[in-house]
Amino acid sequence: MLAMTPADFRRIAIALPGVEESSHMGAADFRVGGRIFATLAHEAKGYGNLMLTPETQQPLVEELPEIFLPVAGGWGRNGATHIVLSAATEDQLRGALKTAHRLRVEKNSKTGKKR
Repeated sequence: MLAMTPADFRRIAIALPGVEESSHMGAADFRVGGRIFATLAHEAKGYGNLMLTPETQQPLVEELPEIFLPVAGGWGRNGATHIVLSAATEDQLRGALKTAHRLRVEKNSKTGKKR
């Protein structure tokens, strides 16, 4: 198993439909419809961040706690999730990014944001 890196995170995220890379508070973020679904805000700690829902976060954290953990505080309670890049496979990282992307696209369509 090859360890995933921030470069892998970026490569997979940017390949998803409609994704643009931007920056938020000095960290790379990935947006669809102008809204963030993933970031590299904790890249120095070896994490990628995924904007999930509590319902999608819970099974990941329970089944794979060595790979997925809630972001500290209220963000984590609302679904923001770290992925430990060095512990994740490419399939796990790709699946998690696709899930975060899909959730953002669905939320954008409900709030009238562009897709």
